[in-house]
Amino acid sequence: MPGTSLEGVRPTYIYKVVLLGSTSVGKSSLAYRYVKNDFKESLPTVGCSFFTQLLNLEVATIRLEIWDTAGQEKYHSVCHLYYRDAHAALLVYDIANKETLNRAKLWLRDLEKEFLPDEIVIALVGNKTDLAAEREVATEEGEEFARTKGLLFMETSAKSNHQINDIFMAVAQELLRREQEKASAPSLRGRTTVDLGESRARTGCCQL
Repeated sequence: MPGTSLEGVRPTYIYKVVLLGSTSVGKSSLAYRYVKNDFKESLPTVGCSFFTQLLNLEVATIRLEIWDTAGQEKYHSVCHLYYRDAHAALLVYDIANKETLNRAKLWLRDLEKEFLPDEIVIALVGNKTDLAAEREVATEEGEEFARTKGLLFMETSAKSNHQINDIFMAVAQELLRREQEKASAPSLRGRTTVDLGESRARTGCCQL
């Protein structure tokens, strides 16, 4: 739920965003580039990593709590613990590795079991556009799959900083749009936004 901004005018929203996808698709590099505006080629994740980013928009302040999950198969069975109560998810695949798109589709299936369609904002992200010469997944294929599933879609490159800010901003704007829609018709929406800062203590899951 919204809090009160320091200015006393704009509401503040805190949203949990999870990054899901196979190992080596660049989830950690994507999050690191977004938060630190820097690139690291190899950022192995054990369990999950945690980042925060503050967005000062015209109508609201948004704090994104970004959970970067490990892509290894051995962590798959516990990843539902990480995306529980998430408000948004980025399904990341490597445009130069077709199998990673198939894995992203499996992650989507997991999310569909956990959430109702309007409970979570999901974006399909084709990362590593800097590897265009090795592309195995056409842009149109990603776009079409996202369209049929009602997902946001964008191709990015953590290495070249291509559309990294754009994808997170698109997610934030969609979250805010839904928030405003919910506020204008509260009787039609059963689920309220959870204020992560107040209602959910750190569980230490990242120490897996």
